[in-house]
Amino acid sequence: MPKVLRIINRFNIGGPAYNVSLLTKHLAPEYETLLIGGEKEADEDSSLFIFHEMNIQPLVLEEMSRSVHFFNDIRAYFRIKKIIKEFKPDIVHTHAAKAGALGRLAAHSCKVPVIIHTFHGHVFHSYFGVFKTYIYKQIERFLAKKSTAIIAISEKQKQELCETYKIVPPHKTHIIPLGFDLSKFTDKQTEKRTAFRKQYLIEEDEICIAIIGRLAPVKNHSLFLKAIAHAKKHSAKKIRAIIVGDGSLRSTLMQQCVDIGLDYSYFLQEPKKATVIFTSWIQDVSFPLAGSDVVCLTSFNEGTPVSLIEAEAAGKAIVTTKVGGIENSVSQQAAFLVDVTNENLFFEKVLLLCNNPNIREEMASYGKDFVLKKYHYTRLVQDVKQLYEKYTPAADKTTARI
Repeated sequence: MPKVLRIINRFNIGGPAYNVSLLTKHLAPEYETLLIGGEKEADEDSSLFIFHEMNIQPLVLEEMSRSVHFFNDIRAYFRIKKIIKEFKPDIVHTHAAKAGALGRLAAHSCKVPVIIHTFHGHVFHSYFGVFKTYIYKQIERFLAKKSTAIIAISEKQKQELCETYKIVPPHKTHIIPLGFDLSKFTDKQTEKRTAFRKQYLIEEDEICIAIIGRLAPVKNHSLFLKAIAHAKKHSAKKIRAIIVGDGSLRSTLMQQCVDIGLDYSYFLQEPKKATVIFTSWIQDVSFPLAGSDVVCLTSFNEGTPVSLIEAEAAGKAIVTTKVGGIENSVSQQAAFLVDVTNENLFFEKVLLLCNNPNIREEMASYGKDFVLKKYHYTRLVQDVKQLYEKYTPAADKTTARI
């Protein structure tokens, strides 16, 4: 039985966590997997409950964090090397940047036969300044040379990796979209909608617009708040906004609400009715999605946006910025894709959906059909299995020569 050491950046809520959990569970028994990853950040919610529900026991590396920390990164590198020597994997498969850097270097040093990396996103624009971005590009080009194969999660991402930024040659790059268990986004929607709206004091005749994700600069929540202010001013409908998630910018966004005339509530501390509700993290995001009418995403940069895939499965119309892999991740008939620099068009599309329930319903039906076919986890598992078999065709292949 081939062995896989799967390494994730950190155990926070997000697409990588769901995907590594599904791969770990459903590639068995053909592949034995050891899953390891770093600690979540202080302003993030833990994803460990996902693994525990699947009876997966991951190993948390306290040494590995999201940000660059020289001494901790060195410790994490040697910890990973030690794990490789003990586990003797046939394949090391890393997910996202920090895991990809430390994991691939350790695997190459230990002569692991197959080294695979999945780009769940990238930091080649909208994250750092010019010099730091240049350094990260050089590092990723170096690591790509040490990799047996690279996985891009969308056509757009492959184009960026191979052509725009020239990180990796096309022959080494395989497109494998993410996969999810989307059943909870289609089950008991009416009951969840009623319960969510009751909890957050939203009336049935109010249009609820949701955004889900970290409160971080790259997510561009400022645009979302400006769109809410525009909709509230110009729509005859009563508008409510739900911001699901948390992070370093919460206080800044609350101040923006004050500056542009939006009343708000941080519901954990002050559960009152307001135009903008900050919910913090909600583990089961099918709950707020069921209670919403429109879902937005305003990011400057995205890989595959999990919140939009889940929104499509839940049958919601979408307004999103057109960045990264978004255009490959959503049905063009289920979402309005707007250039991130065209704020006025973003405002107009949000307002259009607030005022037109028939358009919302039509878009929602297209999205649900699209996403349930493209992003079911069984397709993900089969695609990854075929890639593994390409490089480890014999089950008794010699394991890593440590």
